[in-house]
Amino acid sequence: MTEIAHRCGFIAVVGRPNVGKSTLTNALIGTKISIVSRKAQTTRHRIQGVLTRDREQFVFVDTPGFQTRHGGAMNKMMNRVVTQTLADVDVVLFVVEAGKWSPGDSKLLGLLHDPKKTILVISKIDQLKNRDELYPFVAQIASQFDFAAVVPVSSTKRHQLDQLLDEVAKLLPENEPFFDADTLTDRPVRFIAAELIREKIFRLVGDELPYGSTVVIEQWDETEKGVSIAACVIVERETHRPILLGVGGSHMKRIATEARQDIAKLLDKPVHLEIYIKVRKGWAEKESSLRDLGYE
Repeated sequence: MTEIAHRCGFIAVVGRPNVGKSTLTNALIGTKISIVSRKAQTTRHRIQGVLTRDREQFVFVDTPGFQTRHGGAMNKMMNRVVTQTLADVDVVLFVVEAGKWSPGDSKLLGLLHDPKKTILVISKIDQLKNRDELYPFVAQIASQFDFAAVVPVSSTKRHQLDQLLDEVAKLLPENEPFFDADTLTDRPVRFIAAELIREKIFRLVGDELPYGSTVVIEQWDETEKGVSIAACVIVERETHRPILLGVGGSHMKRIATEARQDIAKLLDKPVHLEIYIKVRKGWAEKESSLRDLGYE
């Protein structure tokens, strides 16, 4: 009896900002490895999440949203991550928000070159008011590119995620697993902790604070009983400090509390978290600063 081959490969999750790439990646893997926000430009790094099934291992690469409006160093870096990822993977999930097609989607579609490895994922179908609009919307996109498959999904409702995985599995090459079966991400836990803090900043003060902020873990002391973490939030201007702090430090207290709870859940142990603020002018517009802060 012929043994069924094991399949394993890399899957890029690409799309314009805020179409639900990180939510989809987290839902497929079953845990939060990429931060989620309603704000665009939340994901800045290429983050790998791993899902292992009986005869398949999926290595998802959640990419930054492809930027078409601004050309600063940060956005150029993020676009470079997207284009490099597209060249390196076995399967591409092109994520488009249901009922919404923009010039940004068209520009990213122009970067896709191999229909045999590209799946169109229509996200947020649960938010579509008129389901009758879905078919003509999909047909209009599919007429521009011969996708290997088209799968409408709802990440929050977990609708058709298994079907999406089955379609991806068909395109994966025969390989032995790249990671242990219990691996969820290739990113170190310090990176995930910093991302969780940044998520709280985006959710609480994202409308007030421009996107020139990042988080660096400066100290990490871990024992069997718990973890003590010192994190630094870097902002571009002195005027950003009071916005981040809030009245009487209310914003920062809430950010620290919610981040501490998420990190404790991630590590399954008590966490003591202290967060500081530092001003580093123009860090997001200098590629040297981006590299120093761990950006690819």
